[in-house]
Amino acid sequence: MKIWGKFFGFAIGFMFGRIIGGLIGLWLGHLYDKKRGEVEKLMGKGSDRQALFFNTAFAVMGHVAKASGQVTEHDIRLATALMDQMRLSGDARREAQAAFTQGKAADFDLKASLRTFRLISMGRRELLQMFLEIQIQTALSDAKLDAKEHAILLTVAQELGFSREQLDELLKRWQAEVNFQRHGRQQTSIKDAYEVLGLDEQASDQQVKRAYRKLMNEHHPDKLVAKGLPAEMMELAKQKAQDIQAAYDSVKQDRAMR
Repeated sequence: MKIWGKFFGFAIGFMFGRIIGGLIGLWLGHLYDKKRGEVEKLMGKGSDRQALFFNTAFAVMGHVAKASGQVTEHDIRLATALMDQMRLSGDARREAQAAFTQGKAADFDLKASLRTFRLISMGRRELLQMFLEIQIQTALSDAKLDAKEHAILLTVAQELGFSREQLDELLKRWQAEVNFQRHGRQQTSIKDAYEVLGLDEQASDQQVKRAYRKLMNEHHPDKLVAKGLPAEMMELAKQKAQDIQAAYDSVKQDRAMR
């Protein structure tokens, strides 16, 4: 039983309002203790947080895929390819498929799911951004983004605490990254390399190095897993880190940087 909220609530209330103030403070403290208990119950163990990330990510993927009105064979192939990339099999693969199907349902509550996920993630910025980037990757899988997909991504971003401008910047970087993945470093323009780093060609060498270090720190697979990224999704973080490294190497070579 949690009592500290009640204790401090009563003490502070009593200081300002004697008995009446103390009773009001006791009630407010009770509400605080109750809410805190609910949050801690939701948070559970680290493995529970990872399970929530996993299921919410695939459910929202299904919702994004349904944005155009119906899930196409391409959408299903994308989800299957993503599961293959994550090397999912057995129960884990069935759970991913079930979550994807849940997200396609007409009664799927996108905002409620995202709010629960954000609460249990305890506002960990890198983890929330990785979640958003997974949804961006899903939406950009066919190299285009329609208005309905963008609207859903904007809802996801805002519910996770990102602005429209931050979403558009991530979309720009991911479009460049898609070019990297499809064409390879040698065939991708240097402009794409800069955009993967979130920069333009006017950036100084110091800005290039700073952007690279920041992105690598944000997408370090081990750090993300420690903060709640499911171990099954580590391959996605590794691919992201490899793309950032490839972009940085291209810029370094173009500038003859040491």
